Amino acid sequence: MTTEFFMPMLPPTMTHQMKQVRVVKGKPVFYEPAELLAVREKLQCHLFEHIPRQPYQGAVRLTTKWLFPITGKHYDGEWKTSKPDTDNLQKMLKDCMTFLHFWGDDAQVASEITEKFWAACPGIYIRIEQLPGR
Repeated sequence: MTTEFFMPMLPPTMTHQMKQVRVVKGKPVFYEPAELLAVREKLQCHLFEHIPRQPYQGAVRLTTKWLFPITGKHYDGEWKTSKPDTDNLQKMLKDCMTFLHFWGDDAQVASEITEKFWAACPGIYIRIEQLPGR
């Protein structure tokens, strides 16, 4: 089973790492500020139409290409070497995909290929592949 799609959008630059903390009754409580909740909602809305009929079972490979709008002297297809970091981008995306039942648990992502570029057509390309095995 393979799922492949492109979501044209301005990719979010706020990441899972931007959670906030406050102290309640002497204990730290983590929360997502409104801007981060908006990123989560944006991703879920774009992912919604691509939810597989059945969640993936077992090991999967997740390939993502984050395509950011060209700024400055960058060119289409140039590697993006500035923030946000790919691992931070992936965390929020995988959390949203888990919430929408692309799979049972994002721990099933046993292989991951993540790239980020400057692009004339911004968005996020996603490919999910079932890996062989039981």
